[in-house]
Amino acid sequence: MKQFDILFLCTHNSARSVLGEALASTHASGKFVGYSAGSTPGTTVNPFARELAIQMGYEESKLRSKSWDEFGLPDSPKMDFIITVCDDAAGEVCPFWPGKPATAHWGFPDPSRVVGSDDDKRRAFKEVMIGLKKRIDILADILVDQLNSLSLQEIHHK
Repeated sequence: MKQFDILFLCTHNSARSVLGEALASTHASGKFVGYSAGSTPGTTVNPFARELAIQMGYEESKLRSKSWDEFGLPDSPKMDFIITVCDDAAGEVCPFWPGKPATAHWGFPDPSRVVGSDDDKRRAFKEVMIGLKKRIDILADILVDQLNSLSLQEIHHK
């Protein structure tokens, strides 16, 4: 079975995009290899995102904030899908992605901006994780080889 490379983009690559990477990579369908990056990556992955990714079974050593420049290099994996998960990254001028991957914007509120107790913060991260999982589930169910940019955008509205 062919696996599809899917890159999740956000500004700092510390929360939402990291959750997307972990969800895609650990998806039960086995259809995806997830990656994540940011336009201005932070120095660390948010501890609540890290906790959830590890609970999913994602390898902790892969959890790091990365620049999207890493994925524009000639020897980088060729992405099948590029998905922005924050409004800032969706509005930025992205690098050239070889292979003309399908693109979409799946906007989610930034859970790292939630103020309150650790339980409040965990709940915010879990809500984003659940929302991303629903969309990845839909994507996995679609006949991916017949998918085009339009149908990928339609997932955003479900």
